[in-house]
Amino acid sequence: MSGNKKGCSTTSQKHRNFVSEPMGNRSVRDVPGIGPVQGRRLEEQGINRADQMLGQYLVSGRDQGRFQGYLKNTTGANAKQQSDAYNGMRDWTDNNM
Repeated sequence: MSGNKKGCSTTSQKHRNFVSEPMGNRSVRDVPGIGPVQGRRLEEQGINRADQMLGQYLVSGRDQGRFQGYLKNTTGANAKQQSDAYNGMRDWTDNNM
């Protein structure tokens, strides 16, 4: 559950669950790469739901550098967290939009 376990899989269970389910009113903390600290920082900025983060992803033009820069500046997310969140948003939009 800690997410620290490394394996051969390229996606986490959190990623697979996020990508395979409707966005609905899911918490921003359900987004891959967003843990308690990043979730709290996003919530302090008014980003409470995953669909609000999806809006930020779309506003960034789906650009990896811009979206990850937004996460770094807003939440202090590290490179892996930024990448996980970007990949989650990219894969969700590929599957659902």
